[in-house]
Amino acid sequence: MPALWMILASLLFACMGVCVKLGADRFGIAELTFYRGLAGVLFMALFMRSRGTAFRTRHWRLQVTRAVAGSIALGCYFFAISLLPLAAAVTLNYTSPIFVALLLALWFREPLRRLAIGAVVLGFVGVVVLLRPTIAPEQWLGAVAGLASGLIASLAYINVRELGRAGEPESRTVFYFSCITCLGATPFVAGAGGFTPPDATGAALVIGIGVFGTAAQLAMTRAYRVGATIVAANLAYSTVVFASLFGMLIWGEVLPAPAWAGIGMIMASGILVTRARTPLPDTPRRD
Repeated sequence: MPALWMILASLLFACMGVCVKLGADRFGIAELTFYRGLAGVLFMALFMRSRGTAFRTRHWRLQVTRAVAGSIALGCYFFAISLLPLAAAVTLNYTSPIFVALLLALWFREPLRRLAIGAVVLGFVGVVVLLRPTIAPEQWLGAVAGLASGLIASLAYINVRELGRAGEPESRTVFYFSCITCLGATPFVAGAGGFTPPDATGAALVIGIGVFGTAAQLAMTRAYRVGATIVAANLAYSTVVFASLFGMLIWGEVLPAPAWAGIGMIMASGILVTRARTPLPDTPRRD
């Protein structure tokens, strides 16, 4: 059952990506980010009230740092989805475990085992192999944004680890992330000329972004809580599979063989990094 929770979370994250890619034709990236944050605020507030979880935190510095990093990573991820094939954007975002391993070694002086070093090298080789045959000249900004989302998300995940060690409940962390995402996107939306009034289809897409994203986080949290962390972390890469299927079915995206080889290298790298070190506790991916 824990494995099914993680697979469900991966499917829901892929569905969120589909809504983002479709919504990018109707809304700005800041608007999509705002709606994602707003849905999280509303849903998590109700969830916390039902569980009796307090909103006040003693670790507001960690919460703010995690939320700011997560919000920037989310905006970069949405931008990458708008420009790249869905499978490529998702895969670049999933480089975050590679960056986590590097940051923990450089920042926290945690030793890297040989397996982890090899996995990091494999991951960056995979990035090069993925991008060279896949990305057109006009898509390189999206590729940079995708890698940036993985790098910046790794900072958020490290803060999630510290919050978990401090005893902060995951729901409170997600709530503060959603609040700051919503607030942070608002000035960009206002500066771009205001909100775009959604029609019926647009409303369905922004609701889908919020519902799928929040439900995926809860399903993933459940998977990490009741199952083996390493199994859940490895199954998270099934998001790439679902995203690939959606990309082919909806947009006819067919990646060349070298691109699939690069995707495979990045997935293998993430799995090996997870196995080579103590995994982070709940790392709420694709906030």
